[in-house]
Amino acid sequence: MPRHNTGPMKEQQAKMSEATRVDLFEKCRNYTAADEARARGTYPYFLEVQSATDTRSIVSGRRVIMVGSNNYLGLTTHPKVREAAIHAIEKYGSGCTGSRFLNGNLDIHSELEERLAAFTEQEAALVFSTGFQTNLGAISTLVGKNDVVFVDREDHASIMEATRMVWGKVVKFKHNDMADFERVVQANNDTAGKLVVVDGVYSVTGELCPLPELMEIAERYAAKVMVDDAHGIGVLGRCGAGTCDHFGVGDRAGIIMGTFSKSFASLGGFLAGEKVVMEYLRHNARALIFSAAMPPSAVAACLAALDIMQAEPERMKRVLEITARMKAGFEDLGFTLRPTGAAIIAVLIGDMWKAIAFWKELFDNGVYANVFVPPGVPPGHSLIRTSYMATHSDEEMDEVLETFEKAGKKVGLI
Repeated sequence: MPRHNTGPMKEQQAKMSEATRVDLFEKCRNYTAADEARARGTYPYFLEVQSATDTRSIVSGRRVIMVGSNNYLGLTTHPKVREAAIHAIEKYGSGCTGSRFLNGNLDIHSELEERLAAFTEQEAALVFSTGFQTNLGAISTLVGKNDVVFVDREDHASIMEATRMVWGKVVKFKHNDMADFERVVQANNDTAGKLVVVDGVYSVTGELCPLPELMEIAERYAAKVMVDDAHGIGVLGRCGAGTCDHFGVGDRAGIIMGTFSKSFASLGGFLAGEKVVMEYLRHNARALIFSAAMPPSAVAACLAALDIMQAEPERMKRVLEITARMKAGFEDLGFTLRPTGAAIIAVLIGDMWKAIAFWKELFDNGVYANVFVPPGVPPGHSLIRTSYMATHSDEEMDEVLETFEKAGKKVGLI
């Protein structure tokens, strides 16, 4: 009998065997950036906060002035917010143990939605368990296979992650570049449905989206606009109603999105818009249907925060005054700043390791800020992000500026 030629088969089997030996976790073992920062003594992430997040907090055993929090109205320690959360636990228990769709829909969830719809001057609202899930749920549910979603290149990570889940086309445009935005919309004008998703306030820099111009372009091409206003709610507009209210375009927004982990001093997120849209998402958004509901304490804290927000508009005025004062102070010292229009100021450093060294100098001298390095920002654009609370004192802000001056000179930035 003739012998079969087994050479190619053995070679193929050897290749398959080699392929099966690829270790999925090898990429994890090759990741060294965090260890490099630890070795330098400058690792800036996952530090333990050992007190309430207030104007002064204890971080990794050090008492610092907190300019790295999104607690814009200073409500995380407000007695009424704390009391509301405690009372909710006493009445409802610690959690809902299921999704709102089936067995976790409390009466205070519905109350919060009604209050938020009125607050944003929209027909209806829908509450999710986290802000990240809110964007995932809305975008992945609304954009079908024949649709297109347009996103600003500096949109929040939750928006970008949501675009990876859509069946339709995803098109990016240059940051806040309305000419480029119109170009890409015009090039995709034959699409069945069009959704534009932008940040009202860009979370890293505090820069505002030019919503009036963007909406004018979107309307020309029958595109709906969704505004992620996580960092605008509580800071801008009448009594903190947000960026759309600030620009007077709330009635032109298709969907307004907000979160509760900033000005609302809690956890969760919401959408506000037409009742038919909210009803569709309520019954089709998997991020809502298959997630446990916001716990009672978080919902009650939001309701109390909303009460304070509407009763004390001076908090919003105060945080914007503080931000303007700090912006002028940083510029007088010679720092380069990114454009801002909210309660965030980004100090541009450039080099990643210089930014981390600057952060460490600030921290060692009693000021806690946030450092952003690639891939969170483009290479060569590392920065220190500062954010402010209505409850910061003038003395604390003077101390922050003095510390920035001292650290900036030591690192060679000014």
